[in-house]
Amino acid sequence: MGANFTILCPIDFSECALNALEYAAKVGEKYKAKLIIFHVLNKKDYQNLSPLDLGGIVQKEFLEQKLRNLQEAVLIESLPKGLKSCEVVILEGAIVQATLDFSKKINANLIVVGTEGMNDFKKQVVGSRSSKMVMQSDLDILVVPRKAFFKRPRKLVYASNYVEEDKGAIKKVIQFAAFFDSEIDIVHVSSRSRLIDKALHKTMVEEIKPAISYELVNYVLKSFRDDLALGLENYLQLAKGDILVTVSKKKDFFDQLFSKNLSRKMSYFITKPLWVIKSY
Repeated sequence: MGANFTILCPIDFSECALNALEYAAKVGEKYKAKLIIFHVLNKKDYQNLSPLDLGGIVQKEFLEQKLRNLQEAVLIESLPKGLKSCEVVILEGAIVQATLDFSKKINANLIVVGTEGMNDFKKQVVGSRSSKMVMQSDLDILVVPRKAFFKRPRKLVYASNYVEEDKGAIKKVIQFAAFFDSEIDIVHVSSRSRLIDKALHKTMVEEIKPAISYELVNYVLKSFRDDLALGLENYLQLAKGDILVTVSKKKDFFDQLFSKNLSRKMSYFITKPLWVIKSY
């Protein structure tokens, strides 16, 4: 984690993006981070909104003022609580690619992005930009659903796959949990109850436990007959978890839970934030 922790939060002024900004600021307070509010300007969209503003000057000025207002609100609220700084950056381009390129340029430690999640009434999946960022990013990313308003996380649920990366990722989770005195459930999920899973679970606990000084850690083995992603979500609800954490190198764990990618699917369906750890 280094001393210069940087959080990038893409903003499009939607409700879910503003919700993500609150999460970014609250997390930034704990890490004493630099927070960058990031907006990607699409000139074509703004020209469609205001055809007479050919150069997009009026729209851009209005946009800049809105971003300054957000920046000011964050500084007033979070600077006294530990946030190091808050900056605003505007670039032109495609939202997903511009965000990922800029995150690499500034060597961001965490991207915090909002998602609409599942529409409870129409049952239509939305939020594809956030899922693309999860799938394509090489950096840690926190996906915040629209209805997940910030509160002190009492429990983090870490989905384990018994891989070497778990050890480094769990250390990162413990550092985060310690900021809030949060409990951690390290959960291994399986499609069926097998002796080999029980043996792996026991081995993992024996390997990880001695290296962990944090006391609020539980080790859980769960099997789900149906969709493992939905099983994880169900466990998150029953255990009253506040954030689901997974580790990913774009495929490994996710491809074992789905034919495609867990984080991509979960970023649609969860009602709690999803933290995908990409670096260990």
